[in-house]
Amino acid sequence: MQNFPLTNRCPLVGFFREAAFLIKVARPGFWITSAWFFLLPLGGGGGDVWRLPGFWLGLFYVGFPMGLLIYGWNDIVDAETDRLNPRKDTFLFGARPDAVQLARLPWCIAVVQIPFAAAFVWLLGAKSLMWLAALVAATAIYNWPRHGAKARPGFDLLNQCGYLLVFVLASWLCGRGQVPWFTFVFGAMFAMHSHLFGEIMDHEPDQATGRRTTAVAIGVVRSKLLLAALLVAEALLAQFAAGEKFTALALAGGAVWFVADAAVLWRARPYATWQMRLAFLGWNVVAALSAPWMWHAANFAAR
Repeated sequence: MQNFPLTNRCPLVGFFREAAFLIKVARPGFWITSAWFFLLPLGGGGGDVWRLPGFWLGLFYVGFPMGLLIYGWNDIVDAETDRLNPRKDTFLFGARPDAVQLARLPWCIAVVQIPFAAAFVWLLGAKSLMWLAALVAATAIYNWPRHGAKARPGFDLLNQCGYLLVFVLASWLCGRGQVPWFTFVFGAMFAMHSHLFGEIMDHEPDQATGRRTTAVAIGVVRSKLLLAALLVAEALLAQFAAGEKFTALALAGGAVWFVADAAVLWRARPYATWQMRLAFLGWNVVAALSAPWMWHAANFAAR
């Protein structure tokens, strides 16, 4: 009897393997943070948004489909760096595609976006296409080969302001007014400090492949101090612009930790892989536990 690969005998196996690969590309480890961003503009005004189909559509979109777009594009451009990155090939930090997977990844990204683009147009009209164009533009600016923001210190952090598009989408889909300016500033700094932490963890492979991120340009210790400064700024904004003392205390505590890390703990030494995974799992637990509280108490727009 001739032997065939298992995927030939059972097409479902190939389907599930492909699905698992695409889910890994979309970085499930980031979905709770994306959901946290989506929920932030919607709390404090009652739970009626739960009844809206747009709420569930948007909440799902900012997880898998949006993650596939922004992180899949990143994987295509970063294939060389990712081969040296011990964080990769996990559901927390993303896939490490082979050449065949990289070749078909752009088509997979496009196909997944189509039904959501149609649904957004149906619910919101033509302005949803402008929103999608802005998302694609921000992703393209970050990932543009050789000249993208990802290889330009400072601009790599500023580009993370693109995550504020999630605020806009949530407000549109649920019929809410846009959040005030200080929520956008808070969200921008939050996205920047989160990205900077990722750059600190990726310092070694980025440096080895010649990629010049902010963390590579200024060094690990200064990057940790910059991260702490962003956390302090967020804490001050939460306290004095929104009156959120618990959020402010949590952020200030994070700042103290990173100052201690830069001064006496790891300093410039790389984190072990298990430490990075533990830190990221810990953040996801904190984000998940804080989401209901953020929904009811920390919506800056309701202040």
